[in-house]
Amino acid sequence: MTRMSMARQGGGLVLWLLLAFAAAAVGGLASVQARSFYAQLMQPAWAPPGWLFGPVWSVLYTLMGVAAWLVWRQRGGRPARVALALFVLQLTLNALWSWLFFAWHRGALAFADIVLLWLLIVATLLAFWRQRPLAGALLLPYLAWVSFAAVLCYVTWQLNPQLL
Repeated sequence: MTRMSMARQGGGLVLWLLLAFAAAAVGGLASVQARSFYAQLMQPAWAPPGWLFGPVWSVLYTLMGVAAWLVWRQRGGRPARVALALFVLQLTLNALWSWLFFAWHRGALAFADIVLLWLLIVATLLAFWRQRPLAGALLLPYLAWVSFAAVLCYVTWQLNPQLL
């Protein structure tokens, strides 16, 4: 690898990480009052404490950014473009969920969003796996967490019809 290509690769990694964390920031804007709102909600006994979400999501966004970078590096033509488009689309739904749930208190729409998000994560994971298996594998923790979050979203919405 030449110096220029190493610099380009490093720049690409930074850009994919920035994109992933930009989605986190957009969702974070909706979550400014999340702590107090989350504390008001009736939750199932198995709901994690609120402080856990930040560290988990930080790791997941890092894994997502690295996974996208690995696919981008493959330069796989159209399949890579489709995989990366799916990635951007699921990031958009990821950020939207926080607005639906925490800012707008729309439980049904938040649940519909997370179900669609889950489907897009599966599609992205499969598309990434075809390009670079490691990239797909890096999305497995994200899929697991969103699977858990979807159940938590549904149960919390059902427990709090007056607030959501």
